[in-house]
Amino acid sequence: MDVINKYITEQYALYNADTCELIRDFPDASVHFEVYSPPFSSLYTYSNSDRDLGNSKDDGQFFEHFRFITSELYRILKPGRIMAVHCMNLPTSKERDGFIGIKDFRGDLIREFQSVGFIYHAEVTIWKNPVTAMQRTKALGLLHKQIKKDSCMSRMGIPDYIVIMRKPGANPEPVMHTNESYPVEHWQNVASPIWEYDHSPVWWDINQSDTLNARAARDGRDERHICPLQLPVIERLVELYTNPNDIVFTPFMGIGSEVFKAVEMGRRGIGIELKPAYFNCAVDNMKSLELEKAQMNIFDFLGGNK
Repeated sequence: MDVINKYITEQYALYNADTCELIRDFPDASVHFEVYSPPFSSLYTYSNSDRDLGNSKDDGQFFEHFRFITSELYRILKPGRIMAVHCMNLPTSKERDGFIGIKDFRGDLIREFQSVGFIYHAEVTIWKNPVTAMQRTKALGLLHKQIKKDSCMSRMGIPDYIVIMRKPGANPEPVMHTNESYPVEHWQNVASPIWEYDHSPVWWDINQSDTLNARAARDGRDERHICPLQLPVIERLVELYTNPNDIVFTPFMGIGSEVFKAVEMGRRGIGIELKPAYFNCAVDNMKSLELEKAQMNIFDFLGGNK
């Protein structure tokens, strides 16, 4: 499969293509940081393409397909550098799975990454409001009426996770911060707003709706769900794990959130997206960022000539 479409500037490159194929053309150890949300196995349908990981018939088929990408993600990442993966454990259903419960998708991802050579480095739990989830999904375990009927079928909300994997080896370009650029107080707040109490590895303050606008990517019956990663999450990860001008790569670009934030923060971005509608939305988002930066430069120029 060739590249269907592309949009390239000095700061970023966007490709409408199959990551399984295009990623093989990337040089070894050429990427500084990888950040993405993978398809959540067969939970959601993103497109009608057989190449889409979301169209797997079961978890086994999903991970068989995903292995073509995870092995390449390991190869192209520089030694000692980080891959950050946004995920969640997956609710099951009687219709699809034969039982109501939760699948350890997060753990399955970690074991897959370890199998290709990554080191399980750390993780962040991102708090999500269970009331919002209940209102959106009407999940049986979150409904108050289930408490009255039989609370043994009630459950807690499902958080998001950022699974942080590291490629073995010495980092050839250390990511170094100073007390001025990354003070202790800032690190404590990023690690946890209640650091001084219990060193909790939980980000409590992420606004789930703080994402790039996804409405333009909806294009028909083949698409039931779109869940761009929250911009504050990307910002914290890029700030912590990259240097200015580093290459940030996302193999499942969607509407371009990871590339958008990386470029906004002075890094370079590369993204690959299979679905044309998402790719086009990502291009529009990046063009909007270019326009915003150009306007800021003009304002700076005018301000300097007052």
